[in-house]
Amino acid sequence: MADTTLVEGAAPGAAAPDGAPDPALNPRRLRGSLGVASIVFIVVAAASPLGVIGGPVPLGIAFGNGAGFPFTFIVVTAVLLLFAVGFTNATPLVKSAGAFYAYVDKGLGRSAGLGAAFAALLSYVALEAGVFGLFGPGAAQLFEGYGITGVPWWVYAAVAFVVVSALGYFKIELSGRVLAVLLIAEVAIVLALDAVVIFSGGGPEGFSTGIFNPAAMVSGAPGFAILFAILSFIGFEATAVFRDEARDPERTIPRATYIALIVIGLFYTLSSWVLITANGESTIVENAAANSGTILTTTTEQYLGAVGGHIIGVLFVTSLFACILSFHNIVSRYIFTLAGRGVLPHALGDAHVKHGSPSRASLTASVTVAVLIVVAVLLGLDPIAQFYTWLGGISSVGIVLLLVLTSVAVIAIFRRTPSRLGAWKTLVAPALGLVGLVAFAVLVFVNLPVLVSEPAYGPFSWGIIALFVLAFALGPIVARKRAEIVLD
Repeated sequence: MADTTLVEGAAPGAAAPDGAPDPALNPRRLRGSLGVASIVFIVVAAASPLGVIGGPVPLGIAFGNGAGFPFTFIVVTAVLLLFAVGFTNATPLVKSAGAFYAYVDKGLGRSAGLGAAFAALLSYVALEAGVFGLFGPGAAQLFEGYGITGVPWWVYAAVAFVVVSALGYFKIELSGRVLAVLLIAEVAIVLALDAVVIFSGGGPEGFSTGIFNPAAMVSGAPGFAILFAILSFIGFEATAVFRDEARDPERTIPRATYIALIVIGLFYTLSSWVLITANGESTIVENAAANSGTILTTTTEQYLGAVGGHIIGVLFVTSLFACILSFHNIVSRYIFTLAGRGVLPHALGDAHVKHGSPSRASLTASVTVAVLIVVAVLLGLDPIAQFYTWLGGISSVGIVLLLVLTSVAVIAIFRRTPSRLGAWKTLVAPALGLVGLVAFAVLVFVNLPVLVSEPAYGPFSWGIIALFVLAFALGPIVARKRAEIVLD
């Protein structure tokens, strides 16, 4: 059924005066026709599959549990699927497109919901901006290989910024098509590598057996391995952000969530196992530690030739661009929804008359990210070791906290709402997922100094915690001052 809104001076259902927007097009609601595949492309692109195989995977192998690392992805996928059982089955009860905070508001009240909203916005803005710190140097390195030298990282970041801002202004389907092309390309090159290694009989030592070996799974620092695996999934939970732009959201959102999780989990598990196999199980830890930033490229060149190495170099950069574009769309919709609920300036909650996009919210997100990048450049921050690392630490803490809080909220929703879904969907699976997520949260806090490149808890680690204390504290403050706010 189409959404309707009143045109000033007209009766409900009356035709709009000449030149006025069609009253069937609600300016306070986004419009789109995203199917399951489109949403999956957006959220999987946010996870940046190629970026993960070239980044967190070598680190997880080197400093985690070595040849047992692929099994870690199975563990994390299982926990997140348990979380998804409650998350998706609660979708019909949570009508807002606000994702995390809409669930928290429904289950734990307005104060907690607003606190979650501020925490989510902080987390996603930090991640969108931080990935520019990876994209800029990555693009610079790529073009240096083709003879273009001396260009600062922020110039490439600025070019990507302009393209992302433009795409975010238009219909979500345009971003979805761009992300589909980029995602298919980056996944295809990794799967090509996987196929060559598998069908050639494995690597120098045959096929790795660490994924099936309990001793390998718990070797080294498995907790650290789980930490890197968790970070590799950030973005999957954003399926619910696109509720208003989805066809039949009560079916589309659950299906997209499950498919995104399973696709990401299988891809990471297979490709990390192949990377270990291709290099040899006995030497992979040493090799990954010494060449964490280049091991994917050198492995691809070994099995797919120089052309394969060039392709993966290009697609690594486009993977980061896809990640930025995905999170830009997520941030824009958080801002749009919060404005529509009266938390942020009302004008930011208006959809574009023609495109049905959160155009003003998108521009606001762009300005915020631009300020962060400019500050980083003026302060001379290292784009990877400082800018990305610090902002990535903020995002990691925030997303894990939000997953835990949302799990609690989902259980609370089902406890208060009669349901015929059964105990597994409404209590058992969500509770088991909550236990796993709490364990993940503990690992994140224990290893937070490592995430932000501190030897122990210092100003940046404590600063991140302080930011989220402030974000959650703002919830009840704003709720008391704005009693008319309705999140769901």
